[in-house]
Amino acid sequence: MDMLSFQLTRNQEKPLYEQLYQQIRNEIIAGRLAYGTKLPSKRKLGQFLNLSQTTIELAYQQLVAEGYVESISRKGYFVLAYEELAYVKISPVIEPRATKEKPIITYDFHPSKIEGVSFPFARWRKYAKDIIDTDHHPLVSLGHPQGDLALREEIATYLYHSRGVVCSPEQIIVGSGVEQLLPIVLFLLGRNVTYGIEDPGYHTTRLLLENHERMIEPIRVDANGLRIDQLQESSVDVMYVTPAHQFPSGSILSVNRRHQLLNWAAMDPTRFVIEDDYDSEFRYSGKSIPSLHNMDSNRVIYMSTFSKSLMPSLRIGYMVLPEVLRARYQTELSHYTCSVSRFDQTILTRFMKEGDFERHLNRMRKVYRRKLDVLIQSLRRIPALRLTGESAGLHVVVSVANGMTEQELVKRAQQQGIQVYGLSQYAQLPLLSDTPQIVLGFASLSEQELMEGLRLLMDAWDLHKSS
Repeated sequence: MDMLSFQLTRNQEKPLYEQLYQQIRNEIIAGRLAYGTKLPSKRKLGQFLNLSQTTIELAYQQLVAEGYVESISRKGYFVLAYEELAYVKISPVIEPRATKEKPIITYDFHPSKIEGVSFPFARWRKYAKDIIDTDHHPLVSLGHPQGDLALREEIATYLYHSRGVVCSPEQIIVGSGVEQLLPIVLFLLGRNVTYGIEDPGYHTTRLLLENHERMIEPIRVDANGLRIDQLQESSVDVMYVTPAHQFPSGSILSVNRRHQLLNWAAMDPTRFVIEDDYDSEFRYSGKSIPSLHNMDSNRVIYMSTFSKSLMPSLRIGYMVLPEVLRARYQTELSHYTCSVSRFDQTILTRFMKEGDFERHLNRMRKVYRRKLDVLIQSLRRIPALRLTGESAGLHVVVSVANGMTEQELVKRAQQQGIQVYGLSQYAQLPLLSDTPQIVLGFASLSEQELMEGLRLLMDAWDLHKSS
């Protein structure tokens, strides 16, 4: 081929080899350098363009790297076939925007929210500063896969005094909530297991089981908790329950059904009960309900979290494994890394050890008790309403007999700037009650906000006139 002739500018910021590479590439793309054409040798092209062979080499190597040219040993550089892509410009499909604007929510009665105003941030900040100033060197390592021993010791002590759970720190595994802890249980129990879930129940549990491709069977809940008669007739191997304050119905598993549930588990060595004790700290009447683990530590996997007692953003939960599963965990999963920051673990350990956790719980029980009283006083005087689940926890269930459907109740509330949650959204099976039921969380709203929000809610449901 004839010697290539290019216009190279030496005073440009762009290097000479890059200018050469781009101009040869453009010639190939335009078809002026056909497939199979041999490029001039580095020595000849360098002499012709008054460039060093190194500059030519860099340009040729870039062309080879991008597939425009191939290098054949002892023969030289040859142009490869080039086919320009036929790009088709497709106009994007623009969906028409809905003209109806979403209502602005002023009062959100979400059952999982808590109050943040009363949290002792000053104490938490003090412990954080102390740890950084005096004891930060151990924090750079990963720590124990089950969580720091000091924290597990504090949790074991707390569980013994508050829930009657007798366990060793070696049985406790700390993790970032049920989303990280439950998959560990699923691994330990194997794949050929059918899990029972309460219906209505905690939808995150169901989603986790579905995402891990586990078999699920919903078991109904009534005023006395889990229907053990349905469980006994099912193919369930592991039952997930919230016995102290069932979510979302608020019912408490009766003592007879507790014994029946544990007897069911004891009939087969492969059966277990997963006890989710998510908000047992907040009980407003009578003594604390004993944990299932207190009754049978061999068949019960105990799980809980600091999300309600401290704050959801802390992302610290824990579980207590029966000895048979603890041994299996240490054999098969001891290589796992704890999913909770050691810094947060250390702060929480100090917070519990110095008594701040217990003081905070006592203070929050009083705060939530006052809010619950506001809610009860506002709703109990209306004949069309019936409250359940108000003896514990941070939410209640309200049955509304005003002729509206659940969907209408939720929609009418939204129109007044209020967000409430229908019980059916937590259920897989059809609800047995013909009266619509609404889940009302009261923790995150102030007493004044509760009074105003409930007043607007009664207006939305046309219920003031029936008082």
